[in-house]
Amino acid sequence: MTDGWVPCSDGARVRGDSLVGTGSHGERWFLVENQAGWGRHALLDPPFDHALGRALVHRIEGAGIRPLAIRRPGRRTAQDGTRWALVDSRPGRESVRWGRVDGPRGLLDVPLDGSAGVASDRPVFAVCAHGRHDQCCAVRGRVVAARLAEAYPEETWECSHLGGDRFAGTMVLLPHGLYYGWVDDGDPVAVADAYLARRVEPRLLRGRSAFSNPVQAAQHFARVQLGDDALDAYPPLREDRTADGWSVRLGAPDGPVTVTLVETSSPPLLSTCAATQALPVRQWALGRIAGSDR
Repeated sequence: MTDGWVPCSDGARVRGDSLVGTGSHGERWFLVENQAGWGRHALLDPPFDHALGRALVHRIEGAGIRPLAIRRPGRRTAQDGTRWALVDSRPGRESVRWGRVDGPRGLLDVPLDGSAGVASDRPVFAVCAHGRHDQCCAVRGRVVAARLAEAYPEETWECSHLGGDRFAGTMVLLPHGLYYGWVDDGDPVAVADAYLARRVEPRLLRGRSAFSNPVQAAQHFARVQLGDDALDAYPPLREDRTADGWSVRLGAPDGPVTVTLVETSSPPLLSTCAATQALPVRQWALGRIAGSDR
């Protein structure tokens, strides 16, 4: 490390980086249990051999699904078979289906159309703790996972890379795909409680995975200005590119509102602990919110 180096999540906090509209895309997810220690790529390490892991990831991503390794927080435990979950995060289709195969190779035969597994009404709280990908995820993520597991032991899992390392501790609440960042600065149990009550915590919310980044940002500004923290508030109706950003039309109880966003780039920054080149990142500012009665 060079003199003056700081972990990426520390640097982001000092700069005051914005969480708004930073969630990566994911309409469906395939979760794979791997209780072993993870290398940089969690599905390419034992008990997955490299060829099997590549074939599995290629199959999942080829179906337009996001793969994610999961494991229970705390000390590594022996694994009895391989649990998997297929999660749908598309609005109106949110679901979780769990299954199990005898070994990792059996995952290659699991249908990805939602016809396999057992439907569950239990959510999944997936906290990024992928230390070999970024040290901030390990240091901060494991604290968040441990706190959550005390209150919600069945729902809580550590997971592999979610993106947004500088926002560690990060987590995604499934099936709705709510990305949160800097959760260790707040109360992760309160965030989970809000989710179970079908509410969001706008201060730490990065966005909803099924929606584009402009929609995520527009929903944030609508919640802040109009005050509705309901999980399904402000559904997207339309989004259009403008000269300096985006115009996003959202549903609202008193009639649709249009959120005008200004899209800019940050000064160059190191977005991960492993980054060696500072690069600008996309960021959002509110232009205005307009509606029939606003």
